[in-house]
Amino acid sequence: MSDLLRQALDGMAAANAGANNPPWLQPRREAARAKLGELSFPSTSQEEWRFTNIAPLLQLPLHVAAANGRHISAPDLEPFRFAGSHVLVFVDGRFREDLSSPPAKGAAWTASSLQGRLAAGDAGLEKHLARHASFDANFFTALNTAFFYDGAFISVPAGAVMDQPVQLLFVAASERPGATVQARNLILAEANSELKLIETYVSLTSLPHVTNTVTEVFLGPQARLEHCLLQNENQGAFHIAAVQAVQCRGSHWVSHSIATGAQIARNQIQTLLLEEGAEAILNGLYLAQGEQLIDHHTVVDHAAPHCESHEFYHGILTDRSHGVFNGKIFVRPAAQKTNAKQTNRNLVLSENAVIDTKPQLEIFADDVKCTHGATVGQLNDEALFYLRSRGIGAAQARRMLIRAFAADVVERISIEPVRQQLEQLLTDRFQKVEA
Repeated sequence: MSDLLRQALDGMAAANAGANNPPWLQPRREAARAKLGELSFPSTSQEEWRFTNIAPLLQLPLHVAAANGRHISAPDLEPFRFAGSHVLVFVDGRFREDLSSPPAKGAAWTASSLQGRLAAGDAGLEKHLARHASFDANFFTALNTAFFYDGAFISVPAGAVMDQPVQLLFVAASERPGATVQARNLILAEANSELKLIETYVSLTSLPHVTNTVTEVFLGPQARLEHCLLQNENQGAFHIAAVQAVQCRGSHWVSHSIATGAQIARNQIQTLLLEEGAEAILNGLYLAQGEQLIDHHTVVDHAAPHCESHEFYHGILTDRSHGVFNGKIFVRPAAQKTNAKQTNRNLVLSENAVIDTKPQLEIFADDVKCTHGATVGQLNDEALFYLRSRGIGAAQARRMLIRAFAADVVERISIEPVRQQLEQLLTDRFQKVEA
């Protein structure tokens, strides 16, 4: 471990000293910190990081983001809010109640600061917090588990149906380069409940910063959750995200991962289909430009029979950008009658853009239907010719085809304000596309 990294870890430990650590949580933190001493910092010599060089992160003057975002006001955040949503705002990793619009006091469900719930001694946390996202072989998850300070806690009781989405708005606002945030979210959806969740990461400055976030999701029997993870941080940022879902009998989880920002972004989306009849839909879109590197690793673990998973990831790459997709499907011996499908499609719009795609299947059951496929290509010449023959200009025809390619993913999002924002982002991103 480098001296610079060790100093950064010591700084995180000092900053975390003021966190509320109930007796049951402290051993998990200590185990994670011990694991950091055993794990090496990720490098391209490791198979899981072969295409993603995270070493530039260590060149930053890393320090824990300070709680100095008081200068931020509600109008600063208005462009990032979604209408009709309850919003929890976190500035540089700390909850800002004055900028948030949580559910009314006395509501049957909970959406609040995780640090606040730890301070209140919420007994519902012990069973799930730092239980589902394993840090045994993941450096950044171990880092987060050891040093997280705050994040969101959402708990929806059995049978409750949320009529409004919940947005978690994480804002990077530090005025010093190298500010680091360890955010931790815990989402609990009990039996027969329904929730729509928007998890958003943005920057208010152009300075490089580091976000390392872990979101643990537990879905009880027949629970339904639609989860939108939207990452649009500045072009100097480093964004590392891990999402781990655990699904009980008959539950339905839809995950949308939309990555458009950061210098280097790594999203690891995982679900464990623990009980019979669970269904997971993993939906993703990454738009990379300039020198960006956007990496998605997904794991769908079929542990029970009669479960389904469907995975659709699309990438659009321009300039000298780099995309990575590694999708794994595990089917355990007990998971008979599994139906799993995985598709990764990539649109490369320049000669210097690169995509590394690696679909994987590991099947240990014999009565299953599992397929996977990956494609890399450019815009279809015949489709371009058809549009141009209808009087559409070359540049406009290219923009139409790019939007159609992305629409396969965007249209699966049921939250209307999110779809509208993504459609506008696509318009802005490719407005100046050349013929």
